Amino acid sequence: MARRPTIKDIARQAGVSESAVSFALNGRPGVSQDTRARIRRVAEELGWQPNSAARALSGERSGVVGLVLARPAHTLGVESFFLQLVSGIQEVLSAARTALLFQVVEDIDAECAVYRRWWAERRVDGVLVVDPRTSDPRPALLEALALPAVTIGEALPQEGGGEGVTEPAAATPAVPSAARSAVPSAVRSAVLSSVRADDAGAMAQVLEHLHGLGHRRIVHVAGLPGLAHTVRRMESLRTEAARRGLGPDQVRSVLTDYSDAEGAAATRRVLAEPEPPTALVYDNDVMAVAGSAVAAELGIPVPGTLSIVAWDDSALCRVTHPRLTALVRDTAGFGRLAAEELLAVLSGDPPGVRISERPRLEPRESTAPPPAHT
Repeated sequence: MARRPTIKDIARQAGVSESAVSFALNGRPGVSQDTRARIRRVAEELGWQPNSAARALSGERSGVVGLVLARPAHTLGVESFFLQLVSGIQEVLSAARTALLFQVVEDIDAECAVYRRWWAERRVDGVLVVDPRTSDPRPALLEALALPAVTIGEALPQEGGGEGVTEPAAATPAVPSAARSAVPSAVRSAVLSSVRADDAGAMAQVLEHLHGLGHRRIVHVAGLPGLAHTVRRMESLRTEAARRGLGPDQVRSVLTDYSDAEGAAATRRVLAEPEPPTALVYDNDVMAVAGSAVAAELGIPVPGTLSIVAWDDSALCRVTHPRLTALVRDTAGFGRLAAEELLAVLSGDPPGVRISERPRLEPRESTAPPPAHT
């Protein structure tokens, strides 16, 4: 195995002392400009890179950003959202020569334990936090550790704090994805920034579309309980249904784990009811495709008898027959915003808020008016 070059190797080849090499590579005074240039040229020729662990111990940045995902492992291989999110994150970090340290854990307690360990080991400069919870211990922990962080997927201010929708979702203004604002003083954090998503506005588009087609029995096949965006989508569904005179006996949500298996099982249950829904809204593309397959197996025409909407668009939605109506959003751009925000904070900017573009509903062949007799 090839040996990595050391400061001693650089000093020998450049014909200088090891202390001169240290001064030159760390940007400290004590060597001339010509000597500094020669040392850096030799270091580049030898392929020398700074030891990130040693730099961390000296108080310098490690050049690493962390991402922990507390999700059932069996749901990750089939869900495209996180692959697209990480691709956007990696695009920005790679350009900044910053590494991404990724870990999957079983639950939120294990995630908090990872943050404590990374902080103690000075392993990362900051973290990207996904899946905000309704009761979330992570912000307080990261505050206590003074570990810079960006939470991904928090609610817009108009959506409320997870206990209810305080404004009609359709009235939420569209904000350019590049926008960045300081955190309001009332909620300012010493270390936490956020990238926010308009889940309420997205659900309003879905309900407007289905209601406009004539659907009055709609079931939302939701994701994991306890996730803030699951709660926001369910609350927005109820709010938008109530605005149109539809009660909980007509429009409701059922919980799953985001997997194709649970999406299919939930579809079977609701379609077996005495008055089955005429439209199903799934919280991801995988469940929507699984639901479409169940309908075909049961001999229920889509969209002749049943309309289907997927929350996240993907290639699956576009190649399934019929092609699925879906919410189109720039998930990779969501990741880019989060990575840009964290790098900005690590460079000295105060914590801020960035708002992603609202998803747009793209109607395809899986939605149509319900049968006349319903």
